[in-house]
Amino acid sequence: MKKSFLLLITIITLASCGGDNKSVDAVIDSKDMAAVKAKRAELNKQQRELKAEIDKLNAYIDENEKKERPALITAEVIKDTLFKHYVEVQGNVETDQNVVLNAEYSGVLTNVYVKEGQRVSKGQRLAKIDDGGLSSQVAQQEAQMALAQTTFERQQRLWEQKIGSEIQYLQAKTNYESAKNVTNQLRAQLAKTVITAPFSGVVDEIISDPGQVVVPGQTPIIRLVNLSNMYVKASIPETYLKNITKGTQVKVKLASINEEFTGKVRQVSNYINPNNRSFDIQVEIPNKDGLVKPNLIATVKVNDYSAEGAITVPENVLQENAAGETIAYIYHPVNDSVGIAKRVLLETGLSYQNHTEVKSGLKKGDTIIKEGAKTLRDGQKVTIKN
Repeated sequence: MKKSFLLLITIITLASCGGDNKSVDAVIDSKDMAAVKAKRAELNKQQRELKAEIDKLNAYIDENEKKERPALITAEVIKDTLFKHYVEVQGNVETDQNVVLNAEYSGVLTNVYVKEGQRVSKGQRLAKIDDGGLSSQVAQQEAQMALAQTTFERQQRLWEQKIGSEIQYLQAKTNYESAKNVTNQLRAQLAKTVITAPFSGVVDEIISDPGQVVVPGQTPIIRLVNLSNMYVKASIPETYLKNITKGTQVKVKLASINEEFTGKVRQVSNYINPNNRSFDIQVEIPNKDGLVKPNLIATVKVNDYSAEGAITVPENVLQENAAGETIAYIYHPVNDSVGIAKRVLLETGLSYQNHTEVKSGLKKGDTIIKEGAKTLRDGQKVTIKN
């Protein structure tokens, strides 16, 4: 409004005078059309020149008045808190009780006593391989061992009574021990024709069918899985080796089944993988509903740093000055509505989830300026938005 009024006064003043000192009325009274047009052109030129000057004055006034107005900001009172930093890696769900049982004896698979999905106990018979007459040999050898044992026991009693020669006693003892060793070997061979469960679990897959010829170490027969002892295995960069130990807190997320767990590191590897310079950790996880399966992908967050009573600030309030130092602005009240922005130098630590720990430069109770901090200068007047 002031600008328009000033411009109007200027125009009126120009209208009352001219470059040839003749008033507008005088030029009009002369009825000289050329003189009237010339007077109008002269006044238009003066109007443009004065308007440019007025714009400069207005710009200066606006700039200085703006500097005097307090900048609008938002602020937050700093509190101490428990700060935790986590290193995030990808892991894999595993179990030590996930095995494929292979044949240990050559022959025809005659029986499979279980079905897929069946729960079995440790030591339970799962399948049988034809022994090819080995059981008959064992029976015959056991009879021979029994005879050798009887002969030895009788010869031993005679020897204790000082009857008979020492050589007879030693021969009877040797024959018995030899027969016992052969019998044990044959029994061990016969035991390989029966496949038993090495632990309690669930028959996940029957790989070979009855009637199939199986070969030791080459023919898989049954996959057995126990899902009650699951854990996540993850590789951690070696730079975190000092900060991660047995018992370190861990958060595990299984996105595919939408499950999250909080646990602890139960084992830290003593070996650094030379290919990727990392070490392995294991984190035990519960599997109450049986939804956790081997080879599920897991997101593992390992708590490598914690600080009690830490001062933290949002990352977006931190700035860097020309010297590369980290700075922020804090609010100092002048009265109930206006304050001063004070610049402070900060020593910062680790950052996590958009918050950074401040080692020095801020204390509990300080009011940190958040929104509007990027455009402030030290000592500028500010006011907090309601």
